[in-house]
Amino acid sequence: MLEEEKVVTEEVKAEENPTAAPKEERAPRGDRRPHGDRRGPRGDRKDRRAAREPRDDMEERVVFINRVSKTVKGGRRMKFTALVVVGDHKGKYGFALAKAAEVPDAIKKATEAARKKLYTIHLVKGNTISHEIVGKYGACNVYLKPAPEGTGIIAGGPVRAILELAGVQNVCSKVYGSRAPINIIRATNQGLNNLKSYKDMKVLRSKE
Repeated sequence: MLEEEKVVTEEVKAEENPTAAPKEERAPRGDRRPHGDRRGPRGDRKDRRAAREPRDDMEERVVFINRVSKTVKGGRRMKFTALVVVGDHKGKYGFALAKAAEVPDAIKKATEAARKKLYTIHLVKGNTISHEIVGKYGACNVYLKPAPEGTGIIAGGPVRAILELAGVQNVCSKVYGSRAPINIIRATNQGLNNLKSYKDMKVLRSKE
C-alpha cells in the first residue's frame, strides 16, 4: 500500500508541474573519478604551472658576492649583495645588482632583475666585435679590441663573464682605473652599447 501511495503522489506532482525538468540520472559509482584525482578538462595543475614559467636559453653567472652592514640604533644589520650576469650566447645579455638578508635570495633577486632588462649586440664574422672601443663608467675604462678566430677571450673575470654570455668568442680587453666589479661591468656594457656596424664605420671613415 505504501509503494502504491508513493507512485500516486509522484504522478500527481508531475501533473502539477509539467514544465519541470526531469531529474538527471547519476552515473554509476564505478564511473566516478577517484577523490584524489582533481584533474579536469584544463589539465593538471603542474602542467599549467610549467606552461606559465618562462622558457628561455638564458645562462646565469654570479660574478661577485659581498657582505655589507648598516649601523642602526639597535646595532648592525648584515646583508649580502650579489652581482649576476645573464645571457643566451647569441647577442643578448643583462646584468643586475641586488641585496638581501641571505645569499640565495640576493642571487634570485639579481637574476630576476637582470632578465627584465636585456641588451643586444651585433656580432660580426668570427663571433667578435666590429671595431675597437673604450667603455667608460666613473673611474673605470675598459678597452675592447676585436681578435681573429681562434684567439679566445683575453679578459679578466667580470669582463669575461659578460662577453662570454653575450656570445663574443674572440676579443682582447684591458681594464684601466677602478677595479670594482660593478664598475667594470657597467663600463663594458657602455662600450658594447656604443658599437657601430661595419657599414656605419665605413661611412664614418670615408668622411674623415
